Amino acid sequence: MFDNSLSAADFQFVAKLLRERSALSLDLGKEYLVQARLTPVAQRHDLPSIAQLLKRLRGFNDHALSNEVVEAMVTTETSFFRDFHPFETLRKTVLPQVIQSRQAQRQLNIWCAASSSGQEPYTIAMIIKEHFRELDRWRINLTASDISLAMIERSRAACYSQLEVNRGLPAAMMLKWFTQTGTTWQLADEIRSMVTFTPMNLARPWPTMPKWDLIFLRNVMIYFDSETKETILGRITRLLQPDGYLLLGGAETTLGIDDSYQRVESLKAGYYRLKP
Repeated sequence: MFDNSLSAADFQFVAKLLRERSALSLDLGKEYLVQARLTPVAQRHDLPSIAQLLKRLRGFNDHALSNEVVEAMVTTETSFFRDFHPFETLRKTVLPQVIQSRQAQRQLNIWCAASSSGQEPYTIAMIIKEHFRELDRWRINLTASDISLAMIERSRAACYSQLEVNRGLPAAMMLKWFTQTGTTWQLADEIRSMVTFTPMNLARPWPTMPKWDLIFLRNVMIYFDSETKETILGRITRLLQPDGYLLLGGAETTLGIDDSYQRVESLKAGYYRLKP
């Protein structure tokens, strides 16, 4: 019988590993999360308990297993058109404004950070295809990143379960852009080809990146400590176009962290811009 019990020392070991590798904070009281996320990892390796899994990590310099544990602990919750209003605002207000201001360059740079299994960037790609066909003649750089290599590969595959396509995705879009194969739904190549997925750890040094017109950084900052939040927002300050937009999650804010930003109150969907 599998033993998913977790000692205080084991919890602290996982919290320290997660902090060092991803800068994510794991607070006391989240022992249940460690048990739920690491039980499948231990079972895949034919280990009888979480304690044995962590003992192996302590005793061996097993980089692959360490990555597997960290990836298992990273929250991957997402959905198509998540929370609805940010994407309605994107379609009705934000994209039209950005497109108008980029008429001379005819190029659009959009970055989805912490993109999990890809529903967010693919939602943006579908909005562009459905409502902004003039962009077919533009250069569109739609880049998505995530710390998890497993999520990057899953995003590139763009194959989703019935439950995943039922969560937030309008039926008309599902029928237009997906093909059902058994119990899964495959996204059309026309949409898949619009997004470039790349592994990236937001807490580590960033690669060379272009200036972004839109940055989606939703529902990930809440897992970082104040110092990491400040570092990330400081980097974004240098990468966001002066008239670009930063979108945070509903429970996230720049207030008290970086005063370079101001919330666009008229949009009421978590959009921020750099102060003049």
